[in-house]
Amino acid sequence: MKRRLRPGSVALWAVTIFGFAYLLIPIITIAVFSFNDPSGKFNTKWEGFTLKYWKHPFARADFTDALKTSLLVALIAGAIATVLGSLIALALVRYRFKGGKFIDLFLILPLTTPEIIMGASLFTLFFNWGWRRGLTTIIIAHTLFCLAFVSMTVKARLRGFDWTLEDAAMDLGSPPMRTFMKVTMPLILPGVVAAFMLSLALSIDDYIITSFIAGEEKTFPREVFDSARVEIPPQVHILATMIMVVAITILVGSTIASNRRAARELS
Repeated sequence: MKRRLRPGSVALWAVTIFGFAYLLIPIITIAVFSFNDPSGKFNTKWEGFTLKYWKHPFARADFTDALKTSLLVALIAGAIATVLGSLIALALVRYRFKGGKFIDLFLILPLTTPEIIMGASLFTLFFNWGWRRGLTTIIIAHTLFCLAFVSMTVKARLRGFDWTLEDAAMDLGSPPMRTFMKVTMPLILPGVVAAFMLSLALSIDDYIITSFIAGEEKTFPREVFDSARVEIPPQVHILATMIMVVAITILVGSTIASNRRAARELS
């Protein structure tokens, strides 16, 4: 007998499909327009398929240099935020001390504060200190807001951690550092890697805070936004598509590696 579809199931599938379409259509549009052959300066109207721009994806030095700056900032800020945020998360979950609740509150503040307020505050801070706005101030600002996201992500991973595993390792003679590297770190590594990837995405994507404290330095989002009033060349879509492909490749690869590791543990 054929299974009858319930109205609730149909509605759920419809909402799910609509949600995925809503998320994927802008991403697909970026990839599609990287193969467009515009006749003018704005690559916003489909005029024909071509591969000539993909042959020279880095032809525009201004956008390429801005992308290099964004990647450099993301890697440095993400690495610093991941190390500090992971240690903060370990301290907050592993130990109980006075002021821990206030530290949790302070970590949430950057997540809830509007970016324009944080950008204006950082601009005032750096201006009063007499710091020259540039690459250093961008890294400091990006580390600041990435730190909160890393701490929250790693804390979520540590919620179900069995701390008796550390006690068992130390009972067998393992020193604290070796216990951390051989027991604790491998178990929380997926959360740390996820936090690092999230930091990279947030840093590369940020425009509002960066626009306040960047000075003459140009990141990729700022270069695209500033040039949008004059031109939107195909290289913008190509570089964006390349970032997206790399992110998807890393995500798929990490998922496959996690599934294989889980399968080995079960076997």
